[in-house]
Amino acid sequence: MNFTHSLVKHFQQIKSGGYSVLLKKTLSLIFLILQTPIYFSAFPIALFIYLIKSFFLIRLGELPSGRIGHFSMNVELYCCEKEENINTPSQKHIDIFFLQKVVCNKQLAKMWRRKLIVLPRWLVYPIYKVNLFLNKLIPVKESTKIGPENSDRDIYNLLEKSNSHISFTKNEEKKGKNNLKDFGIDVNCKFVCLLVRDSAYLDRHKNQTKNDFNYHNYRDADINKYLLAAEELTKRGYYVFRMGSKVLKPMQSSNPKIIDYANTKLRSDFMDIYLGAKCTFCISVGGAGFMGVPFVFRKPNAYIMVPFGHLCTANKYDLMITKNHIFNKTKKRLSFSEIFSRGVAIAYRQEEFDKKDITLEENSPEEIRDLSIEMDDRINGNWIEKDEDLELQDRFWKIFSENIKKQNLEVPLHGKIKARFCSNYLRKNNDLLK
Repeated sequence: MNFTHSLVKHFQQIKSGGYSVLLKKTLSLIFLILQTPIYFSAFPIALFIYLIKSFFLIRLGELPSGRIGHFSMNVELYCCEKEENINTPSQKHIDIFFLQKVVCNKQLAKMWRRKLIVLPRWLVYPIYKVNLFLNKLIPVKESTKIGPENSDRDIYNLLEKSNSHISFTKNEEKKGKNNLKDFGIDVNCKFVCLLVRDSAYLDRHKNQTKNDFNYHNYRDADINKYLLAAEELTKRGYYVFRMGSKVLKPMQSSNPKIIDYANTKLRSDFMDIYLGAKCTFCISVGGAGFMGVPFVFRKPNAYIMVPFGHLCTANKYDLMITKNHIFNKTKKRLSFSEIFSRGVAIAYRQEEFDKKDITLEENSPEEIRDLSIEMDDRINGNWIEKDEDLELQDRFWKIFSENIKKQNLEVPLHGKIKARFCSNYLRKNNDLLK
């Protein structure tokens, strides 16, 4: 039945996509046929790996290279866990990786190859698949499968205990500095990365995969609402780089210190990583994947995060707000507790909000500006924590912690909470603290 369904699906895709889709599928079929001998060779290799696991464990894993958030955060956290002997076998072992079919950023792939053992996919994938079959056939305590794809959450607060596990070479550092000069920026100037998520990036993949990514729409935002914050940051001495490899519309500003990098010819995989690694901090909206780059290089993030229960709480330098949750029936904002009680704190699809009759309203330009100002003040030691702020923080995190525990999540999202919710937002919206 599954085979028949798969055939029908392929024919439908060819019918709707025409000759280009037919050509791609024909090439994929030819490649699969050519790989058949490799699968035959993979079986004895996989069997050997399986048989020696009691003495020496060879673990195989697929790096999540298709999306930059997972390709950065998940892999960095794998390295952190290995360094701290967390989720690591006690016996002698070696971890071997391969990339997914899609590689979202070639520079990041190059840097991970310098840190990890990454072999060609065509070589390792067949062995990996046979290994999975053997492990299912005869389950054992120590699996030969490993994957940093399991988590992008720093639940053990590991980032603060180590430095980034990847770095730039001398030539790459020189290249990055020269590229900054091409933007008219001196290497000593400070800058902020701004990533406002919209549907353009995944829509590009939609055309390639025929998958519908509209369920991510609740995370989208309008770049125009971030102009006020960008202008304020330039007054404070920053350049602002609007990030993105594919965006819906330009960031329109005559301010020479606001650079619509996503729409320049100077945009590249290399500079995506370099800017994320060298920024003073990053403003990231909707849990967009680029936030993983500053995450890896221990740069602070100012988040506008949804879903609410997914706040990034592990880094003491991070600051955040969430979108305003509007209950359509009453036209009123939900309190922080009500976001949980209405069942949308851990909602990852647009239809979940629709079913609950809840609209996610974008934050005002003023709220975003206040977040940016507070982030700058905190980083530079200019933020004065008032007694009122400390009380509001305590109230907020108590509400958040108590409600997140009630979710009884199988996989935890939070370790020790060290981040801060925007104090300016709490002061102006303390009615939500109930």
